[in-house]
Amino acid sequence: MPVGIQDFEDLRTNGYLYVDKTAYLYRLVTKGKPYFLGRPRRFGKSLFLSTLKAYFLGKRELFNGLSIAALEKEWITYPVIYIDFNMGSNDCLPSVEIALSAILDDYESKWGIMEKYGTLSVRLYKLIKTAYEQSGKKVVVLVDEYDRSLVSTMDKPHVNDELRSFFKGFYGVLKGMDYALRFVFLTGVTKFAKISIFSDLNQLIDISLDEQYAGICGISESELLQLFKPEIGALAQKRKITFDIAFSEIKKRYDGYRFAKEGEDMYNPFSVLSVFDRMDFAEYWFKTGTPTFLVNALRNGGYDIRKLNKDVMIAARSIDEYRAGETSLIPLLYQSGYLTIKSFDASLDAFTLGFPNEEVKLGNKQIEQAAENLLKLKEKIDADKMREPSFLMVLTG
Repeated sequence: MPVGIQDFEDLRTNGYLYVDKTAYLYRLVTKGKPYFLGRPRRFGKSLFLSTLKAYFLGKRELFNGLSIAALEKEWITYPVIYIDFNMGSNDCLPSVEIALSAILDDYESKWGIMEKYGTLSVRLYKLIKTAYEQSGKKVVVLVDEYDRSLVSTMDKPHVNDELRSFFKGFYGVLKGMDYALRFVFLTGVTKFAKISIFSDLNQLIDISLDEQYAGICGISESELLQLFKPEIGALAQKRKITFDIAFSEIKKRYDGYRFAKEGEDMYNPFSVLSVFDRMDFAEYWFKTGTPTFLVNALRNGGYDIRKLNKDVMIAARSIDEYRAGETSLIPLLYQSGYLTIKSFDASLDAFTLGFPNEEVKLGNKQIEQAAENLLKLKEKIDADKMREPSFLMVLTG
């Protein structure tokens, strides 16, 4: 099982199972150019981006036996600039600049660019232009987790504003270089308002809620039953239950994610692969850790997460974008995978959201219990303030 494997070439050359998503890839590369895909963490965004990279580098042998092998006839090799924000620290502008500079250094060396042209925005422009002119082919730009530093600093407004201002200029380079770009694809958790890639690059195609791409990440039920029958059978034997009970338990725990107004629900890929790898049920995705930015947002917003035990409604215009100062945390909970689409009301132009499955529902109960414990601790501290000031000083210190 490819648990945690995010590199397509590694996965294909070392005997890991691969759920074929290349039909989506072919549709994307033949229909448009600049795309954005928003999905929760550990849902396969990085693997899909790595698959795009292998395709545009012309590594045909990696795609033998996959859907795209029968669709693609040309297999042209293009210059590819791959920017991965999963590397290093991204909690302030200087750390982002260091990481980006290191990435650009490698590509500049490859294309013989010896002089560093000032800002990172100018360097990106020069890199794309040089690669285009020297190769005679348009350039592919792939950006993984473009918003990692932005989501991790949501609770630090000054730092977040500084980063958004920087990225507005950095991604703004892409707008004026259409002549030199073959394909652009960005992944992330959410769209940040007032980032140039969304506000200025008007031709950007957001496929996050597009029904035809709803299954681009994750595992559908048809894929599960077609590809994983031996694993479901082995799991059933290991847990001493029937095949149908094992399948029902997988569905109850890990199914239920919907990324479009209509369409098939998706299973959490990280949890499903982890179940088959370890042959046991657990809250694998939830136990990887609730993102710090979400914990901080819930804490700072004073949000009562017990409200989530009932389905909530949200306007369609608000579901997929983050705006600084937003009072509602519901869009962020959806984008992070803690809520999912249950239905869509066309007359109200609104989504109904709820917990996707038992894994998330159980995790929410654990958060509730932790919140209650913190509340009790706060009440105890408040009660002890007058009697034990020295104790309070040590605790807060």
